[in-house]
Amino acid sequence: MSATKSAAKRYAMTVDTRQCVGCKACVLACKAENAVPDGFCRQWIVEEVRGEFPKLSAEIRSERCNHCTDAPCVKNCPTGASHVNEGGVVLVTHHKCSGCKACIAACPYDARFVHPEGYVDKCTFCLHRVQKGLSPACVGVCPTGTLTFGDASDPESAVSTMLRERRSKVNHPESGAGPNVHFLV
Repeated sequence: MSATKSAAKRYAMTVDTRQCVGCKACVLACKAENAVPDGFCRQWIVEEVRGEFPKLSAEIRSERCNHCTDAPCVKNCPTGASHVNEGGVVLVTHHKCSGCKACIAACPYDARFVHPEGYVDKCTFCLHRVQKGLSPACVGVCPTGTLTFGDASDPESAVSTMLRERRSKVNHPESGAGPNVHFLV
């Protein structure tokens, strides 16, 4: 086994900004899969228009928790409820969460919310599905193939291939958080 193959898993996602049409199928699939209450979401669609008429460009992005390598939410959680799990997935243990919102304040992506039951909630990369060999709900339902998910430490994974073959960017690189959601441009 090569050194690259034996490296610890590091889950990541790519979002192809050339293919996303903003249909919100990912948002709805996430809400259904994870029983997200009405009025809340673990992921959302951003539509950004740049330039001045008549030279305008538009970008549509599916956004969520970035499951950061150096997650400020985990560092700032006083109870240990926010933690890093398998594959670098950042999770919240609901019964440990006091709802203090320190993690919400620390997150550079505004990716967390207080669930009506009092704990902080967020995207989990559908780790419960991934552990069964399935893709996250948002990836499986995307009609344009915009979302790619996998182990970025495996050079043969689809997500590694995308990151190698396409130019990408991350949101708020200045935060130093090391986000693992990459936007292909």
